Amino acid sequence: MTVVVAPLLDTYPRAAVTFVEGDGVWLTDARGRRYLDFCAGIAVVGLGHGHPAPLAAARAQLDRLWHVSNLYWTEPMAALAGRLSDRFGGAQAFFCNSGAEAVEAALKYARKATGRPGVLALDGSFHGRTLGALSVTGQPAKRHAFEPLLPGAAFARLNDVESLHAAATAETGCILLEPVQGEGGIRLASPAFLAAAVHLAAELDALLCLDEVQTGVGRTGTFFAFEQLGIRPQLVTLAKSLANGLPIGCLLVADEVTGAFEPGDHASTFGGNPVVCAAACAVCDAVDDELLADVQATGAQLVRGLEHLPGVLSARGRGLLVGAELDRPAAPVVAACLEAGLLVSAAGETVLRLTPPLVAGPDEVAQALFILEEVLS
Repeated sequence: MTVVVAPLLDTYPRAAVTFVEGDGVWLTDARGRRYLDFCAGIAVVGLGHGHPAPLAAARAQLDRLWHVSNLYWTEPMAALAGRLSDRFGGAQAFFCNSGAEAVEAALKYARKATGRPGVLALDGSFHGRTLGALSVTGQPAKRHAFEPLLPGAAFARLNDVESLHAAATAETGCILLEPVQGEGGIRLASPAFLAAAVHLAAELDALLCLDEVQTGVGRTGTFFAFEQLGIRPQLVTLAKSLANGLPIGCLLVADEVTGAFEPGDHASTFGGNPVVCAAACAVCDAVDDELLADVQATGAQLVRGLEHLPGVLSARGRGLLVGAELDRPAAPVVAACLEAGLLVSAAGETVLRLTPPLVAGPDEVAQALFILEEVLS
């Protein structure tokens, strides 16, 4: 493997490989070796590397206009907001550059709308690394070095309704949940638990925010994961695959709770960038019913295959957000897969996370399972 050494801060334990090219579900390193990509930039390159639709849209917009700021309108920004509102069933959008920024916007919006600072989140959750998002992330190992964090966060246990009610207070203005805990080990929120959260938010006059940074834009087999779960939140955060690898984040606010933000309350210099929004419009158009049906079928094939592999205790997920609980630490398996030509990631100490591009098909799944069987045997 070839590694580029650069004067970067030591914030990532980067693997000893430098990628130079991508095509669909494949990556090529600096030595010309190809790898099957079942990581997709941590669930970001949803349509695969170099997908023609967002590529053409971004190129065309680059020839027209790069940036004017949010002091003015642009056509791609307005078009993307319209597409997302239609998908949601009526919402207003705030565009930013990452999932953490989208969560920050949600926290500020809920506080302004309700007048209450409390946030009810979950143990094992992950919402970002900025101070506000980290304050509501239920993973002590990520929080410890930066405490004291922002006050007002309380944590309940996933799928424990009694715990959810016990953590709520009169100061709770936001209930923040992931439909599937990604970094927390691919843990699925049950429909009954989410329904209880909806009722609790109504009782408290709080806003329910679903963090769909990882689950949104088709990853779970519907455009939003909540579509499968019988609920509709007031707030949704998106990022990751929305522009197929170009940086974007988004807060969606349901029409019935809009109006809390006023000019000057929040901002993002690069949010709603025309090039990125043009690519994101193309992504939204590409994530159609046919692709979503394929995601569900391919995800089911992947889970079934994982369940029969040596060393896999269980497999779970929604669509192509899949986790395999191992009988051993996941990190060495991730490293061995890389050596064998397969990219996967870890989600916790013993959970292997598989998030291939949504365009991965049965043949790619079969090849990934073959490599995994060799590695785990």
